[in-house]
Amino acid sequence: MTDLTEAAQRREHILRAAVQQGLLDPEGSALAGIVDFDGVAETVDSLHRAFPGSLRVLHAFAAKANSLVPVLAELRRLGMGCEVATGGELDRALAAGFPPDRIVFDSPAKTRAELERALGLGVTINVDNFQELSRIDTILAGRPPRSRIGVRVNSQVGGGTIAAMSTATPTSKFGIALTDQDSRERLLRAFEEHPWLTWVHTHAGSQGCPLSLMAQGVAQAVEFAEEVNGRVGQRQVVGIDIGGGLPVNFATDEVSPGFDTYVDQLREHAPALFSGRYEIITEFGRSILAKNGFMAAYVEYTKNTGGRPIALTHAGVQVATRTVFHPDAWPLRIDAHDPSGGAKHGRPVRQDIAGPACFAGDLLARDRALPLLEPGDIVVLPDTGAYYFSTPFHYNSLPEPAVHAVRISGDGQVRFELVRPAQQPYEPPTLDGQTAPATPLGGLVYR
Repeated sequence: MTDLTEAAQRREHILRAAVQQGLLDPEGSALAGIVDFDGVAETVDSLHRAFPGSLRVLHAFAAKANSLVPVLAELRRLGMGCEVATGGELDRALAAGFPPDRIVFDSPAKTRAELERALGLGVTINVDNFQELSRIDTILAGRPPRSRIGVRVNSQVGGGTIAAMSTATPTSKFGIALTDQDSRERLLRAFEEHPWLTWVHTHAGSQGCPLSLMAQGVAQAVEFAEEVNGRVGQRQVVGIDIGGGLPVNFATDEVSPGFDTYVDQLREHAPALFSGRYEIITEFGRSILAKNGFMAAYVEYTKNTGGRPIALTHAGVQVATRTVFHPDAWPLRIDAHDPSGGAKHGRPVRQDIAGPACFAGDLLARDRALPLLEPGDIVVLPDTGAYYFSTPFHYNSLPEPAVHAVRISGDGQVRFELVRPAQQPYEPPTLDGQTAPATPLGGLVYR
C-alpha cells in the first residue's frame, strides 16, 4: 500500500474490514455506502477553526447533501445546526434532534402549512420572494415572530462553470434580485415596513463557482444590509446568512480549497462581515461530507465489445445520477480492488465501468485506465459521501443500498454502525392474511 495516499490507504483498510465483516458480499450486499465519522469530525473542526472565535457563527449543515438522520445527528453532536430546503428535510432535522432555533428553512416554494409550522416552532426562515413575504405577514397578523426571518437576495454577480449549480445569475430562480430595475428599492421598503426582517441571506452557487465569485455575492449582501440599517436609522439587520457552496476537489485525495481559503476571500471582498456587527450563518454541505464517504460495489460480469473491455457493476445511475447523466460536470474517480478489498496494481487497461440499469448510458466511467477488472472484484468510488448513495434514484426499481458509518480506533480496529439498512424487494400487501395481487402503484417497502 506504500504507493497509495493516506486517504486511499484508509479506504482500503475500511473496505477490507467491510468484506471481512460481511457488510459487502457478492451474493447479498453487492453495493454499500460508507460514511467516515472520524473524517467528518475533522472536517467540521476545520470549519469551526476557519472563522474567528470572536464572531457569533452558526454553521448549519445543508441537509440536502446527506439527509440520513443518523448522519444529521452526528453533525448535531459536533456542534452544527441544520439548513433544510423542504418540509421533508425539516422532519429529518427535527428527528435528528436539532433544536428549532438551530434550523434554517430555505425552500423557494414553501407552502402556507410549512410556513405556519416553521413559524410556530421558531425555525429560522429565509424568504424567497415578495409573495412569500406577504404570506408570512398575513400569518403573523401583527404578532412578533418567534423565528429569525431574513430575505434571500440574488446578488446577480454571475455564474460558474456548471449552470445548474449557479444561483446568482441575472435570471436565477432563487431570491429577490438586487440589480433589477426597482427591485432593490422595493426590497428596501419591505424592510422598512417589516421590522421583523432582521437577516439577509445569499448564496452564489456551489460546485463550479470560483471562491471570488461567491465572496463577491456575500459582499453584495453585506452592502445591502448596511444600506437597510442606514435607511431605517438603526441596527435592524443583525445577521448575514452567507450560504454554503464551497467546491470539492473530485480529481485527487487532496482537500482543496479549504474553509480557511474561503474565509480569506471573504475578508478581502466583504471585510464588514468580520466587524462583529453581524451574526453569521453558513450552509455548507458537499464540502463537509463528500470526501468523508465512498461507495463500494462488486463487479458482476465483464465483457468485451468493439475491442473495449466493459465491467458491469452494481453501482450506477441509482447512486451516481449526476455522474451518469452529466459526466463532464460530475466525473468520479474509481479505484480497483480485489475480492478481499485489497488494491489492484496490475497494468492499466482502458475500460468502461458500467452500472446495472438497462440503458446504454448507465456508465460510471468511459475508457478509464484501471487494472483489468474481473468478476468478483470491487470498485470503490471516493468522494461520494454527499448526494450519491444518500440521495438514490429508483430507476428500474433498483433498491437503496445499505449505508454504514465507520470509526477507526487508535489500535486500527474498524467499527461500523448501520446508518440505513438495505431496502428490501417489493412484497405485495396482505389482506386478511391473504396475499393480494401486486398493483402498478405498489412500491418498495422497508424492513
